Amino acid sequence: MTTSLTGIRVGRHDTFDRVVLDFTGPAPTATYEAADELFADASGEIDWLTGATFVQLRAQPAAAHNDAGAPTYTGPRKFRTRELANVMAVSLNGDFEGIVSVGLGLRRAASVNVFSLTSPTRLVVDVQH
Repeated sequence: MTTSLTGIRVGRHDTFDRVVLDFTGPAPTATYEAADELFADASGEIDWLTGATFVQLRAQPAAAHNDAGAPTYTGPRKFRTRELANVMAVSLNGDFEGIVSVGLGLRRAASVNVFSLTSPTRLVVDVQH
């Protein structure tokens, strides 16, 4: 079964902002890194996103489309998060060769914690304020 991205949600908590990626199928493996710039996967073009610093998250194996090429995630590919304290914007900046890439624009560098949950499947990204 292909793991497919179906949603991106955000929420503010007392000491951290949370970004949740909803998936169908088994939980993908997540990696992330701090970045000075974000790049669109696979074009390599700069992904212009609001923020002073950035976090690039990659989930694999995963896709944001089905086998017929139709999107499984139909939300905005880029959006502002004015209700959050540190995360300013989110961008779905890659869906290529079994990797879904999501960029976060932050007001300031911060500690990041990424983990997966099941029933339903999701990746959770907590960014300290």
